Amino acid sequence: MEIWINPACSKCQSALSLLDTEDVHYTVRHYLEEPPTVAELEDVLQRLDLEPWDIARLGEPAAADLGVASWPRDPAHRARWIEALAAHPVLIQRPIITADDGTTVVARTPEAVRSVLP
Repeated sequence: MEIWINPACSKCQSALSLLDTEDVHYTVRHYLEEPPTVAELEDVLQRLDLEPWDIARLGEPAAADLGVASWPRDPAHRARWIEALAAHPVLIQRPIITADDGTTVVARTPEAVRSVLP
């Protein structure tokens, strides 16, 4: 199991605490320091069955700087969104957990974290 976190994020800390309580083995990826590639983002989005704009943090200053809130949300502009997330990982919603079986969730709630537990 891998969890993408920002150590300063309270939702990430809650997810880690729950994983520890459940004695689950996991690998932490500090995605701001080790940003996902475009290919990794495409894989995660496929597993989540979401589009890049669905996992974008539009309230971040970087989002305002890039003007992403006004970008079209359609297949023709999907690659632009993914490239922006890869280049500016602060825009990626967190935490994201990928379980060993490939199940992937945006783990912002305890229920979402529990949904990927073995």
